[in-house]
Amino acid sequence: MTLAAHEAYELWADTYPPVAHNPLMRLEQEVVEPVLAHIRATRALDVGTGSGRYLPVLESTGAAVLGIDFSLAMLRRGSTALTRVCADARQLPFRRSSFDLINASLMVGDIPDLASWTREMSRVLAARGHLVYSDFHPSWAQQGWSRTFRSADGVMHDISFTSHSIDAHLAALADAGLRVRTIREPRFGSSRTASEPALKEFRRRWGNPPVIVAFHAVKEP
Repeated sequence: MTLAAHEAYELWADTYPPVAHNPLMRLEQEVVEPVLAHIRATRALDVGTGSGRYLPVLESTGAAVLGIDFSLAMLRRGSTALTRVCADARQLPFRRSSFDLINASLMVGDIPDLASWTREMSRVLAARGHLVYSDFHPSWAQQGWSRTFRSADGVMHDISFTSHSIDAHLAALADAGLRVRTIREPRFGSSRTASEPALKEFRRRWGNPPVIVAFHAVKEP
């Protein structure tokens, strides 16, 4: 049975580490972390923070950092050293222009209405503020791949997600007044972990398609 995102994360939290713990997450962080490192922010928000793996990265930019997630179980899993709040990314409990940097790692697949989510990010983002976020590449839907995790009892579960096309991302960003600076579509073959046996088997079976798409956009003044 495929679990809804919130149900899945509540169940997954017991075994979910606060680090990039699989090849997909490591590849995503290889792409996103250098982008964040070049942004100087004073107020940063990590949307869908989960166990908080990006909070130290954002803190290293010099910003005051806040993380939000809709799963209390995931928030309890991470470190309490930085502030985290339980909230819905579709309706953030913050005033307009509260942040000058927002990061969202691999969580917009949990949001069916991409356009409304992007407008909400823009609402709380200050003028000339940065939105950096990643998503599962549309190739997932094209190949028929599923998101899975193994719970503490050893059972494998599927997680539901919504596949967003590149055009849908671009349209949503433009509609929200966000100008795209860069788009990255990394492949496992370009990863530092490309020699891992599991990735060699993946490339033998599937070739070398892009598996993630990452955007860096700036709010127009």
